[in-house]
Amino acid sequence: MEIIIKETSETTSVMAARLVARLVREKPNAVLGLATGSTPLMLYKELVRLHQEEGLDFSGITTFNLDEYIGLPRDHEQSYYTFMWKNLFSQINILPENVHIPDGMAADVPLACAEYEQAILEAGGIDLQVLGIGSDGHVGFNEPTSSFASRTRIKTLTRQTLKDNARFFNDDDSRVPHHCITMGIGTIMDAGCILMLAFGEKKAEAIASMVEGPVASVVPASILQHHARAKVFIDEAAATQLKRADYYRWVYEGKPDWQLDA
Repeated sequence: MEIIIKETSETTSVMAARLVARLVREKPNAVLGLATGSTPLMLYKELVRLHQEEGLDFSGITTFNLDEYIGLPRDHEQSYYTFMWKNLFSQINILPENVHIPDGMAADVPLACAEYEQAILEAGGIDLQVLGIGSDGHVGFNEPTSSFASRTRIKTLTRQTLKDNARFFNDDDSRVPHHCITMGIGTIMDAGCILMLAFGEKKAEAIASMVEGPVASVVPASILQHHARAKVFIDEAAATQLKRADYYRWVYEGKPDWQLDA
């Protein structure tokens, strides 16, 4: 696990976008796993800029989103389908048929989950997975105590997640759907590269537990310690509880130029 600490969320987001862009250029048919929420917005904004100003080509790219609320139609303002098309897909040249987002209105949820897993396999697997982290250490909607072997499935959200996401529903956690479809931790861990973003003091405890704590299902993100190529991009505020923060800074600052985008 590589920890990259920079002063601001803007700087770290641009650095992360540079890694995504490099993959898109080197592998024009790459498969990207994407996240929603406020954390990746600046990364997506930079990818849009790279497409519109520098010609970054997404025409051969396939995407799979991490999760979706159950019970929200695609056109709901808080559905992740709406989020992704508003903040990324409508502004780049990706083909609609190459975009995959779990169907929160599926009549048969277990079947929809199984088909989602199969679609990922048929696409050749995810080359790069973008992640955020919840204040309790969850990734995707894999809440604490989720199985590390889990695959795409239905999950019940914790009270903490409902509270955290209430800001998107007029600060009323009773309006947040209680169930979702999410990629499993096993699915996430199959990605060739994992790129996590976390910003602000509210994420500091979760980041410290993930990076420096024991690997345990009560902190689902801690499993990333066992991933061969996990990169964690955080701002200074999110790094405040890391005991070895100075070491992580020293390691990154000492990297040779050729390795900075690797």
